[in-house]
Amino acid sequence: MSNIKKAFRNGKAFIPFITCGDPDLQTTAEAVREAVKNGADLIELGIPFSDPTAEGPVIQGANIRALAGGIKTDKVFSFVRELRQDVTVPMVFMTYANVVFSYGAEKFISTCARIGIDGLILPDIPFEEKDEFMPLCRKYGVDLISLIAPTSADRIGMIAKEAEGFIYIVSSLGVTGERSSFSADLKSIVRTIRENTDVPCAIGFGISTPEHAKEMAAISDGAIVGSAIVRLLEKHGKDAPQHVGRFVRAMKDAME
Repeated sequence: MSNIKKAFRNGKAFIPFITCGDPDLQTTAEAVREAVKNGADLIELGIPFSDPTAEGPVIQGANIRALAGGIKTDKVFSFVRELRQDVTVPMVFMTYANVVFSYGAEKFISTCARIGIDGLILPDIPFEEKDEFMPLCRKYGVDLISLIAPTSADRIGMIAKEAEGFIYIVSSLGVTGERSSFSADLKSIVRTIRENTDVPCAIGFGISTPEHAKEMAAISDGAIVGSAIVRLLEKHGKDAPQHVGRFVRAMKDAME
């Protein structure tokens, strides 16, 4: 069993996204631990990148602050190695192909496996180009997470059949950021996924309230929240972890 699937064994999974190094790695570590303590089932860690094309202004700002603070990929790897001393839930990286290429794809993916990263999300790599990374991910046992969007249309079944770990359903068109409404096609997307695979699926992009989390959990196997958490880190800085913990508890309670 993929370690990621363990996040979905006990009901609906709540997946928080946190940008590494915003405002610093110590705060990131405390925020992760508070999230896990309050019910997070899987942690999505963002490796900062200078041109995060899938991100809205909130997460773009976190990337800029983290990079300005001197965050590099090697520092993130060391940080995760330390975090793994006590954090046991599945963890995945979300970053961009250029980060992996510039580090060296095999070196990057083998290091992920060695430090305890279970999966990799690369939103700028389309399904048709995943073979640039898939063989290495399989070699080292790191799940390459597939994304399915409302525009995937007749490709949904094809993507689902080859998916590993979990499937990240993008709730609506555009970049990350809090929203008040979602694509009307989500139920049909999930239905098509379930006709083609038993790999769990979780919905992200725009989820920011307990009501949203409850709605997404009713449709799918879990909810992913990024911008709302990153906003807490931006607002509260080093004092943010306790606020992140309370937010995660409220979201998880709503889903259950």
